[in-house]
Amino acid sequence: MISLITFAAFLASVSQSYAQTAVTVKVASTLQQIDGFGVSQAFGRAAEFRDMLSGDPQRQGLDYLFNTTTGAGLTIIRNRIGSGTTADDSILPKSPGGPTAAANYSFDDNDRGQVWFSQQAMAYGVKTIYADAWSAPGFMKTNNNENNGGYLCGTPGHTCSSGDWRQAYADFLVQYVKYYAERGIPVTQLGFLNEPDYVTSYSSMQSGANEAASFIPILHETLEKNGLGNVSLACCDAMGWNSQRTITQGLVSAGMEQYLKYITSHMYTGDPNSVISTKLKTWQTEAADLQSRWCATWYGSGGQCEGMTWASKIHNGLANANLSAYIYWQGVEVNQFQASSYLVASDGQTLTPSGRLWAFAMWSRFVRPGAYRVSTTGSVSSTGITAFQNTDKSVVVVFLNSGGSQQSVKVSFTDFTPAAAEAFVTDNTRSVASVTSTLANGAVTVSVPSRGMLTVKLTA
Repeated sequence: MISLITFAAFLASVSQSYAQTAVTVKVASTLQQIDGFGVSQAFGRAAEFRDMLSGDPQRQGLDYLFNTTTGAGLTIIRNRIGSGTTADDSILPKSPGGPTAAANYSFDDNDRGQVWFSQQAMAYGVKTIYADAWSAPGFMKTNNNENNGGYLCGTPGHTCSSGDWRQAYADFLVQYVKYYAERGIPVTQLGFLNEPDYVTSYSSMQSGANEAASFIPILHETLEKNGLGNVSLACCDAMGWNSQRTITQGLVSAGMEQYLKYITSHMYTGDPNSVISTKLKTWQTEAADLQSRWCATWYGSGGQCEGMTWASKIHNGLANANLSAYIYWQGVEVNQFQASSYLVASDGQTLTPSGRLWAFAMWSRFVRPGAYRVSTTGSVSSTGITAFQNTDKSVVVVFLNSGGSQQSVKVSFTDFTPAAAEAFVTDNTRSVASVTSTLANGAVTVSVPSRGMLTVKLTA
């Protein structure tokens, strides 16, 4: 009797594991547009990448980030606009003497390696370059220091004996964009704040919605006057989603949506898990595991450094918060094995991609800029589903299975008839590995691995 019960339980388990579930992708039912996925190499990491790696290791590092065949195929980079007191960290390291005095700008053609990194990314086809300032130069702020918070002089409630520096700060930011444009690197998005709800010992500047609203029209007008109206403004890179939601409510009430194109946030005090009420696109512009030592694991115990954890974060951001972009903190680091705040590690010779990189790849390699997320119906046990249509009309369906059983799924389509399909999986033993899928009668059948991902791309 015991053996019969055990056998019956086994059969039930097998049946549950391989029972086929039906999902329908409604291709004509569009949701948010996707701008892409990316990384930063700010604070000198770009220069370290360039100078500490050379030849094949350097190329392999770039391939891991941007190659659409062997890497993640990332399509966004986020550069820092420096505000320091030295020429390598600011285009205006010294005060001109007052907000209306002539500014003696200079550019070192390096920008701590970010010029090189931008050029390399562009060679892979990257077209989205987000330039963001962590702070205004110290002499423009109430605390006369680029670090430790402080407010921009001239914003509401923050007067300075030196005067109102809002226009000067706008001029500073626009000049940075112009320096890059002169070198054939078009900045496409511009931000003027980073974590304005957090005071820290490195470059930082405080701001709420009122302060930001007093500056945004000035920056918008300055871009227009300099022939840079095609550069889109973003705000405000708050520490977490709920904080950014509060700031956004203030910006919307102040009428700032007419000047902005993007609402931007980080995830350190709260992941994006619901829609922010705005007509603007929303981006997750900085995310990382800041607690763990380096790990390349896909799935172990659900730890913060694991790829599966980050796949869940990205999925929730796309599916529940309607994100248009998701950006990890750093791309490649050399000899920094005390941290998992980046995607690819190197000891100077060997490069090791993390499970986090492959989590990004399962979307970014296949869901390209300009795609739209589309609706789906039907559910699969323990499995998240996002679907997209690219500008070339191909359709991509991404499955994330957090459960302990493989799931068989039959995917049908409305307003789309697939003629070919290719599928890829990532789990503990495979990284964006090609697997079989069955296409018949306008539907595709796939097997989603336990605690893993499957992406299927279909063409008409």
